Amino acid sequence: GCTTVLLHKPAGYLVSRRDPHHSRTIYELLPREFQQLVPVGRLDLDTEGAILLTDDGELVNQLTHPRYHVPKVYRPIVRGRPDEGALDRLRGGVEIDGTMTRPAGVSVVGARGDDTELEMVLMEGRKRQVRRMCEAVGHRVTYLARIQFAGLTLDGLKIGAWRELSDEEVASLAGKAVLGI
Repeated sequence: GCTTVLLHKPAGYLVSRRDPHHSRTIYELLPREFQQLVPVGRLDLDTEGAILLTDDGELVNQLTHPRYHVPKVYRPIVRGRPDEGALDRLRGGVEIDGTMTRPAGVSVVGARGDDTELEMVLMEGRKRQVRRMCEAVGHRVTYLARIQFAGLTLDGLKIGAWRELSDEEVASLAGKAVLGI
């Protein structure tokens, strides 16, 4: 059988096996028997949150191929107070590298001093997408966490902790990858 693990990645850990320029990788957080697992997609070095690792190649393909739309929920904290115009631009799509981002769910969670916590639901996963989207509407991200991936939450998982998924959870994951038209 295949093994699939949900890890609550801390900031400061690279999603990579080894990197000569950076000492800490997520594999240091996992036991020896999980060292061969492959990450499903990426999370930036400075982003924390939900990341899956698996030895199921078909699952990796389904959850990372652009034609499948897998919901990912992020909680960025941004500088300032985005107005309705900025929020609407985020929802409708902004231009990154010459192409528009897909429509996204965007809501305000609350104020954090002079900053604002947002919730963003994306169906795609471009490089540094949340940070670049927020910057495109004039708000720099100061903290970012992915709190949900394909319906899986981090409930009960402390930062740096992991858990193995049940067969039922893995089966439901495959169902979460909706074929985009």
